[in-house]
Amino acid sequence: MNLRLDGPATPPAPLSGDAEVTDGARVTGDDGVLLGIDFGGTKMAVGVADAAGRLLARERVPTYAERGAPQALDRALELAAKLVGQAGGPLAAAGVASPGVVRPDGIDLAPNVPGWDRLRLADAVRDRLGAPVVAVDNDLNAAALAELRLGALRDVDPGLVVGIGTGVAAALTVRGAVLPGHHGAAGEIGYAVAGGPWPGTMLELDFSGRALDRLADDLGVPGAAAGLAAAAAASPGPARDALTARVDELARHLVTCCLLVDPQRVVLVGGVAGSDLIRGLLVERLAAVLPYRPEVVLSGFADDAALLGAVVLAREAVPVIPGSPAAPAVPAAPVVS
Repeated sequence: MNLRLDGPATPPAPLSGDAEVTDGARVTGDDGVLLGIDFGGTKMAVGVADAAGRLLARERVPTYAERGAPQALDRALELAAKLVGQAGGPLAAAGVASPGVVRPDGIDLAPNVPGWDRLRLADAVRDRLGAPVVAVDNDLNAAALAELRLGALRDVDPGLVVGIGTGVAAALTVRGAVLPGHHGAAGEIGYAVAGGPWPGTMLELDFSGRALDRLADDLGVPGAAAGLAAAAAASPGPARDALTARVDELARHLVTCCLLVDPQRVVLVGGVAGSDLIRGLLVERLAAVLPYRPEVVLSGFADDAALLGAVVLAREAVPVIPGSPAAPAVPAAPVVS
């Protein structure tokens, strides 16, 4: 298969049937609602869905990472309580997508929000909102789950999701499930060694939304990462040269990922992935060296992949009642009840 960039992949499926987001809708019946929360280093998204997974409402608020983890968690839960109340149904389950490696007693590898490592997200959601069951997973794993169930990785095996947002990470899907790894840290490529001499630096310090923010500032380009990408796309010059060098570093690591897992399709998610120039440069570099070239597509979910994945986590965490439609056989993440 030739490696190509086709823009958004096959239009994503709704969580159930032909449902669409119906902001402000209310639940009828006794099934209750599903809550999804996507915690990010720059912004947080909260969504409420009916029992079939149809989104009823969603809102996005800034994280204000520099103010620390407690205020971010408190504001997200306040917003969640508001949306659940407006939906008018009991809360059946919650799904949470978080940066880092989630453990029952904390979170590893989540440096972008001070204090995030000390949070117990499942406990906080259950205690504040009364959720009977809470499923928590890494944010990119949640995005990969959304692509598996609803989006560009349906009927694709294996698949690779690459997240380029505040940070950079990857997620691998095999046989219809997201591969977590022994410690739950599969795909944490932000910690890959970049540059030299040994041990160089971390990839995330070279290429990520925050790394490009710093690069834009160093070059005197306004608009942070988005402004840098726009300036680089506008004309040749220092901005394009500097950005290209950073893309080259990311491309080296993605080549290794592709050689290791031989994905059928690579899905790009996150705000930085929205740059046509960055996507085009990545595709060119992968095409130049890979012996077996996967298709490369932009997620059809824009910035909502992890949020939709959180809703899927919630839906798949609800216990299956005998005689009701079965949930997928392989759980996407450990459930903390």
